[in-house]
Amino acid sequence: MTEINGYTQSDNEKELDILNLPSLEAEAKKIIPTGGFGYISGGSEDEWTLSENTKAFNHVQIVPRVLSNIEDPQTDTEIFGIKVKTPIMMSPAAAQGLAHSQGEKDTAKGMAKAGALMSQSTYSSTSIADTAKAGAGSPQFFQLYMSKDWEFNESLLTEAMNAGAKAIILTADATVDGYRESDIINNFQFPIPMANLEKFSTGDGKGKGIGEIYAAAAQKISPADVKRIKDFTNLPVIVKGVQSPEDALLAIGAGADGIYVSNHGGRQLNGGPASFDVLKSVADAVNHQVPIIFDSGVRRGSHVFKALANGADMVALARPIIYGLALGGADGVYSVVEHLNDEFKTIMQLAGTKTIEDVKKAKLLR
Repeated sequence: MTEINGYTQSDNEKELDILNLPSLEAEAKKIIPTGGFGYISGGSEDEWTLSENTKAFNHVQIVPRVLSNIEDPQTDTEIFGIKVKTPIMMSPAAAQGLAHSQGEKDTAKGMAKAGALMSQSTYSSTSIADTAKAGAGSPQFFQLYMSKDWEFNESLLTEAMNAGAKAIILTADATVDGYRESDIINNFQFPIPMANLEKFSTGDGKGKGIGEIYAAAAQKISPADVKRIKDFTNLPVIVKGVQSPEDALLAIGAGADGIYVSNHGGRQLNGGPASFDVLKSVADAVNHQVPIIFDSGVRRGSHVFKALANGADMVALARPIIYGLALGGADGVYSVVEHLNDEFKTIMQLAGTKTIEDVKKAKLLR
């Protein structure tokens, strides 16, 4: 274990023997300090939406198919012309140094080993360049929490471009932080600096709560900001936090190259719908104009299948991967993705689907 500013970080590096992803939370809780664990695991208010995110997958069922004459399902796919081995990707998640001393660097290594897409947060524990370097050329997206200071935004976007980011994820559903009671109970303040915030006049985030950090972020985000980011970076821009057909079409009209259906893992608006419950209506409205990324509540291979069959092109998750990071570092991250991918391939076989395109055409009972 490593200690920084009185906070104990895991430095485990090992592959994991995983029964299922939900079981990882209790194991990770044993080694992540209380405040850090509460920040990672918690949702807003009474966590109703957080709970509904996973339950919602039970609202549809997969139809088993037989006599389909297939074996060895293939999970390789692509987005924006980027080829990956699996549609499972890492959601942008802040402050992974709370789980492991190597933070996002080990997450990037593990995702690269799995042939999966990595995305890193503005509020990462490690810098954009260091996370990219750890990924050794594997594809990464950069997620932007817009600052009120456009020069700061430009500096982050420039660093992301220089580091080889393949797309920019604009998070639009976190103009203020949700009311996260775990952080209040634990009086949680970040014990570890956020490398990308060192340019803020208010400092690097260490010693602050998430509400104080969000206070420096832009509270007003408009369609014009999508175009501004596109014009500055010449990279695909994905709008994250979309939960309605109207907002999906608004984002596409503003020039968005991708839609990211997410309710921030139940961490923002409590009492809103489960992310999966809005996916189909958003996908129907988008009608294949741009790719769709989906997250919030993904814990099983069947969830990955259902999301793809409901209109997603990529399926993202964060908490289970971060728990794997705490328990096993880069190898733990790899183990989580491989386990979920193995579950997914089993579902593909039993549903008579050979490829990701087949999965997207699969019928679900509602």
